[in-house]
Amino acid sequence: MSVPEPQTAWAQDRAHLLHPYTDFAAFAEEGSHVIERAQGMHVIDTEGNRLLDGIAGLWCVNIGHGREEMAETIAKQVMDMQYYNPFGHSTNVPAAQLGAKLAELAPGDLNHIYYTCGGSTANDAAVRLVHYYFDMKGQHRKKKIISRQNGYHGATYVAASLTGIHGTKYGFDRIGEEFISHVSEANLYAKPEGWSDADYCDHLVREFEARIQQLGPDNVAAFIAEPIMGAGGVLVAPAGYHKRMYEVCKHHGMLYIADEVVTGFGRLGEWFTSETLYGYTPDILVCAKGLTSGYIPLGATLISDEIYGTIAKPQCEGGVFSMGLTYFGHPVACAAALKNIEIIEREGILDHVRTVGRYFQESAQSLLNLPIVGDVRGSHLMLGIDLVADKASKAPLDLSEQAAGKVFKGCMERGVIVRPVGDRLVLSPPLIISKEQCDELIGAVAGSIQDFIASQE
Repeated sequence: MSVPEPQTAWAQDRAHLLHPYTDFAAFAEEGSHVIERAQGMHVIDTEGNRLLDGIAGLWCVNIGHGREEMAETIAKQVMDMQYYNPFGHSTNVPAAQLGAKLAELAPGDLNHIYYTCGGSTANDAAVRLVHYYFDMKGQHRKKKIISRQNGYHGATYVAASLTGIHGTKYGFDRIGEEFISHVSEANLYAKPEGWSDADYCDHLVREFEARIQQLGPDNVAAFIAEPIMGAGGVLVAPAGYHKRMYEVCKHHGMLYIADEVVTGFGRLGEWFTSETLYGYTPDILVCAKGLTSGYIPLGATLISDEIYGTIAKPQCEGGVFSMGLTYFGHPVACAAALKNIEIIEREGILDHVRTVGRYFQESAQSLLNLPIVGDVRGSHLMLGIDLVADKASKAPLDLSEQAAGKVFKGCMERGVIVRPVGDRLVLSPPLIISKEQCDELIGAVAGSIQDFIASQE
């Protein structure tokens, strides 16, 4: 098969692909930016432009691009066995080995793994497992799931309904409204004037308790939350928030689902963050993205011993656990995940993130000197930047100005990729980033914001 010319690839993509989050108003004319190669911290497009990847593909390329040993591991597994039926009492070596490794790395007694093809399907699986668990306990009314405004949990049908970013739902039918509810996100930048962080945390916990009472404690099955919101704007909760929300769940016999699709595998300097950084052990933990560093799609839903002990009992004579995917525990994906974890361990990447992440966050605070930067927040290698029209009132910029999009383009011209989300910028570079590359990223953002300000004068 011949490799298409760059223009041909652009035209083929424009004619045939239905991209995630496509702006159809611009796509017909502009088409896609075609990335052809990638290595280390950089991607290279078909025009030969070498760009510093400030978003790790999409939160996921934790160990960096183009690792030869990842390619070798994947190729070897393909030749050993690329696939076999995972249904019933059949498995493969990498799937079994990865299951044991995830159980070792996970907090508490999250010792049982359900594999999926990504984060969305892992969250769908979590909801289905929650419902099945309570059915098996005879608590058939316990079906409702509470999520959060601006939380992101995926794009499959149920995961999209769990997601609280309502701009992702315009024009689409919604399902699950009878069992999915939302409470406020934990957004310290938007807390009421005069409130302390502790006051705000108290308010959020009271709101959660009130929603449970409104829905009926006997009807509410679980709460789902990201340790730090990713796509919703890198929102960091006040101290103690997650532990207190967990305690409310336990008081009402609910399960706590930690969506660590973004935060898992080193982005915050830990394998998983729920227990080590936030002081609670979830009943279910969902992961993907950094699990394979984006080399091959793979997701996983980790459940506790208690949940497994309940659902592992036959629901009827001759009954089976009738839930599964063709590519459950795909051997090539699991082999890639094992090698990815080995690299993170061997190269001390978690320690590196703890050091360089502190530098990254401190360096980013300089952006607050710019007149349209209202807030800079995050942790380790997650960073969110709010652009505002007025710092005192926090009034948003006129969306018609497309400030974040123009800053994004300015960064591209400076050889750096960031992610515009509404009136925010999000940065989430590969975990191997150096301090010098942190400076390059922040410098490009600062210069591009200054260019935007000058264009408005």
